[in-house]
Amino acid sequence: MSFKLTDKVTWVGKIDWELRTFHGEEYSTDRGSSYNSYLIRDKKTVLIDTVWIPFAEEFVENLKKEIDLNEIDYIIAQHSEVDHSGALPLLMKEIPNTPIYCTANGAKILKGHYHEDWNFVEVKTGDTLDIGESTLTFVEARMLHWPDSMMTYMSGDNILFSNDAFGQHLASEQMFNDLVDQAELYQESIKYYANILTPFSPLVTKKIEEVLSFNLPLNMIATSHGIIWRDNPVQAVENYLKWANDYQENQITIVYDTMWNGTRRMAEAIAEGIKSVDKDVVVKLYNAAKTDKNDIITELFKSKAFLFGSATVNKSIMHATSGILEMIRGIGFKKKKAAAFGAYGWSGENVAILEEKLKAAKIEIVQDGLKVLWNPDEDAMEACREFGKSFVEKL
Repeated sequence: MSFKLTDKVTWVGKIDWELRTFHGEEYSTDRGSSYNSYLIRDKKTVLIDTVWIPFAEEFVENLKKEIDLNEIDYIIAQHSEVDHSGALPLLMKEIPNTPIYCTANGAKILKGHYHEDWNFVEVKTGDTLDIGESTLTFVEARMLHWPDSMMTYMSGDNILFSNDAFGQHLASEQMFNDLVDQAELYQESIKYYANILTPFSPLVTKKIEEVLSFNLPLNMIATSHGIIWRDNPVQAVENYLKWANDYQENQITIVYDTMWNGTRRMAEAIAEGIKSVDKDVVVKLYNAAKTDKNDIITELFKSKAFLFGSATVNKSIMHATSGILEMIRGIGFKKKKAAAFGAYGWSGENVAILEEKLKAAKIEIVQDGLKVLWNPDEDAMEACREFGKSFVEKL
């Protein structure tokens, strides 16, 4: 499969309908994904990125149907991660001397992945490549989200090949943003940002402001994964600027894990207390052991505050809740507020451990935690409702 973006640019990537996890098991991809590779035919012919290793042979064979490989003058490797560069070793066996344009870090990492000393041409922000009627301008995007990342702007067609920025894990034959389900597109976009790019939000803002300062016309954003933005592509940029600015909605999320439903009942009573004080706030509850972890992270990203609950197990907390808290610590949420709660049987270390992990993630704890012995009775449930009331009043 290939299709035209413009008269000069053709998509030659791979749609992965079966993909359900990414980055090992770290990211869920319930709607699949795509590995977007682009072929530019001007006076010079340029290939931007390849596909993931499992599809390398298919990619090269399909590329041969599209063009004589010897006609490719340049390869641009915007990112060395194997879902972008995986077909390079097989492709370079066919055209071994073709220059590969990448950042200095890109050359180092590609050598580290594949142990080949290809014809690397190292570029930095502002460097250009004249390909005929169009000029390609390179923009380093270090740590968005790897040290080697960069974008490429094509004049004339006014396309920003944006690498991982503005992308989503979403498989579709309708590869343009004006053709797909808008709710799905938004959900996969914000999930992608929340889970992958949140740690680099200050860099996102700085890089977008830098690119905007060039005052370049923008007709299209061609991402490395998922849907291509051609209808009002600036909307993707505006979303990133909004999400990078310590984003929050009027939402409180309660995440818990429970052994015999005592902590679950506490969570539900706390939610009742919150809603009795603030009827406008959105309250969402998630059992960490039964809900996709990346979906939980997305909801926490959207929230102004959250509560974490767990039973005590072996003088610690339950592993699903602990795992989410460890993800939060790595992601580095800003300006979020929280509290902890949970049921216990005899030793009762749960709340102290939850608070310790929240503090380690630099989350502000607004009130002391609440723990209940065994299965909460009606007095304990009322205490949970009061806990919820107090929490929302302190936000």
